Amino acid sequence: MPTADELLSADTVTHLARLLARAGGRRSSPALRARAGALDGLTFSGRVAAVRDAVLDDLPDTWPAFEAVVRTALAQPGFEGWMTFPVNEAVAVRGLEVFEPGLDLLHDLTSRLTAESAVRPFLRADPDRALAVVRKWTADPDPHVRRLASEGTRPRLPWAPQLPAFVADPRPALPVLDALYRDGSEYVRRSVSNHLNDISRDHPDLAVETAGRWLADPEATTDRVVRHGLRTLVKAGRPEALTLLGHSPDVPVTVSGPVVADPRIAVGEYLVFDWTVTNTGPLPARLVIDYVVHHAKANGTRPPRCSNSSPAPWPPAKPSKAPSATPSNPSPPAATTPASTWCSSRSTAASAARPDFRWTRPDPA
Repeated sequence: MPTADELLSADTVTHLARLLARAGGRRSSPALRARAGALDGLTFSGRVAAVRDAVLDDLPDTWPAFEAVVRTALAQPGFEGWMTFPVNEAVAVRGLEVFEPGLDLLHDLTSRLTAESAVRPFLRADPDRALAVVRKWTADPDPHVRRLASEGTRPRLPWAPQLPAFVADPRPALPVLDALYRDGSEYVRRSVSNHLNDISRDHPDLAVETAGRWLADPEATTDRVVRHGLRTLVKAGRPEALTLLGHSPDVPVTVSGPVVADPRIAVGEYLVFDWTVTNTGPLPARLVIDYVVHHAKANGTRPPRCSNSSPAPWPPAKPSKAPSATPSNPSPPAATTPASTWCSSRSTAASAARPDFRWTRPDPA
């Protein structure tokens, strides 16, 4: 993960100051130049807020003049990347007063990085009015704009304020996803999957219903969109999601293990373990098999981290030995995962024990 200084450094802000001064026909951007020297110690979000405020101080107060400067900057080489992020946030402040023209400017800015965070104040202020604009973006020829339609309306977009209205009821944004789940761009479809996953956290039944509609009218890429979008429900073992994806939550299986090869692992080494899954039914079954590593934290807790296998038909009757990451192969070499404190395995319909293991410091050379 890049540091705050790597994303929005003093040099980047100084360069932005030069570009905006040139775009506004001025000799300098004093607020931005001052802010460039006062970024130390600020988080990324703190830097964005500080630079946004400096942009608002340096640019005109009226929307037409403000927009003119930003559009002139858009035509200049070098106006791109993370320097545009706080500019987008400034557009959200100044543009909220005029609304549609503000969204139109974000439409044009998003291809320089993304305006996914900056559209959210519009969606919070007037969801219906904002969605009327956003829905048109789903037919835009630019995939960055189409992705903005999905990403900007996500109820729980990481690193951005939530949209409480859409957390409570995500259905108003579903026409955006319905228009994009078959999009020709993987960049756009990935956003649709993540949006569906957001919905699944608060409205699992609606997420499964939506995914079912898409699978009933699919493209070749739809199965992948749905699987990624329902990943949280699959990890939680929700029967309705598993059934939709072709798994049988009630298939009779037994799981033994995991068996840890060595319960003491030095820091920097790997934990090796496997388990055995037996399909006790008469027919092959399509299973999802996970392993869960419970990482020890300094506060004494052990939060679980779940890793999914690739689903595959599981033959009946014959036990299959399954290394941690490749359950579709009955006899692969042992798999590895970084050392931690507990691990456990589970299939679509059963779970297994939780052996304890410990990491140690390596012996000095």
